[in-house]
Amino acid sequence: MSSETSRDIVLRRIREALQQPSPHRPATPNFTAPLFHAPADDLTVVFAESFVRVGGTFIYCASENDFFDQLFALKKERNIEHLFVWEPELKKLLHTAGIVFTGDETEFIAHADAGLTTCEALVARTGSVLISSATASGRRLSIYPDQQLVLARASQIVADIGDALKQMEDQYGADKLPSMLSLATGPSRTADIEKTLVLGAHGPRSITLFLLDDLGA
Repeated sequence: MSSETSRDIVLRRIREALQQPSPHRPATPNFTAPLFHAPADDLTVVFAESFVRVGGTFIYCASENDFFDQLFALKKERNIEHLFVWEPELKKLLHTAGIVFTGDETEFIAHADAGLTTCEALVARTGSVLISSATASGRRLSIYPDQQLVLARASQIVADIGDALKQMEDQYGADKLPSMLSLATGPSRTADIEKTLVLGAHGPRSITLFLLDDLGA
């Protein structure tokens, strides 16, 4: 009997999707169908593939304890001394795990090594993270720090940008959307100056997503 866990299965599928190009030619587009469609049980793999393709670091977490271990290891690996966390739920979560963070704006401008936030949705097609000003992280915590860290859940993955925006309208109301909606697609980058690619020009130099599996086996 196989001892392979659901985490092993998802990770194996993600590795295969990232390492092996499809041997099949793409089918002729059906222009009467939605812009993008993927089976619901494949959205995690599609998102991971797209997210890594645009330069993100994808970390799958089978449980909250797994997330704590992964975050602790990342802080140590990247020598993150100042991790800013402003959302009450996240602060409570990290406090329970004994992970050191700064929960207010003390020396934020001078020491914004990294910021950890949640998000509104994940877009499988583009590998984008939809963030808004509706959370306690506000506008700055996902933009100003050198490293953007995001905790999201597998249930937040949608197929396309239109699905994410529809979800926002359903949640907040079409006339009461947050004042800021932003799609983070990979690290901030520009090649405007002498056609040389520069990371971190208009925002974080890197983006890391911790995907917490809340869909079960």
